[in-house]
Amino acid sequence: MEIFSMEGWYFLLRWFHFLAGIVWIGVLYYFNLIQTPFFGSELGGQARSPMLRGLVPNALWWFRWGAMFTFLTGWLIVLTKLGHDGVPLGSGYMTRILTGGLLGTLMWYNVWFVIWPAQQVVIASANAVAGGGQADPAAAGRGARAGLTSRTNTLFSIPMLFFMAAASHFTSLAAGADMGEGSLFVYWIVFLALVAVLEWNALSGTGKPLQKPLATVSGTIHFGLGLTLVLYLAQSVLL
Repeated sequence: MEIFSMEGWYFLLRWFHFLAGIVWIGVLYYFNLIQTPFFGSELGGQARSPMLRGLVPNALWWFRWGAMFTFLTGWLIVLTKLGHDGVPLGSGYMTRILTGGLLGTLMWYNVWFVIWPAQQVVIASANAVAGGGQADPAAAGRGARAGLTSRTNTLFSIPMLFFMAAASHFTSLAAGADMGEGSLFVYWIVFLALVAVLEWNALSGTGKPLQKPLATVSGTIHFGLGLTLVLYLAQSVLL
């Protein structure tokens, strides 16, 4: 049966990768494009506590496990390409897929090791208050950090999806990556520097000029489109 062939293996990996990715990014966009602006409204402020205790924990379960399965299937695809197919690490395909994949990996890290731990504190505090107890004084700060990191993930998701799609459907982009190792090295330095600054801003919360565009939905989207354009130009010029 074809499903037990290498072609079937690739198909199943991609299928589960798409399914998990839709769940993950769908919930990410729900949080940032819908829920957070709603919580900032008068009605949303009234509904925030019951939603934190009822809806949000369930949404976070799908959020973090969608991220986990997207992460695992994505890297299985990359390792199969490298090991079985022998696709060179410095090829145009790998440059495009790793640009998206490394962004996705950083997003996965943020979900499991920044956003989820912080939201556990926020939810526990909301439950304590609802039960007649005191709010956790750390909850507000942890919630703010989770929010900034989640918006940073939304920012990262825009170029991540662009380069994931470009790997197989925009083959002229970075097509010459394997022809210039020096230029490829420069590209990765540029990429890692940009992403490191944005991630540090999310984790430290000290980069106020970078936080300002992330304060609104439109600012986050425009920031993501801008990062996509910068990385696209870097590949186009350097490779």
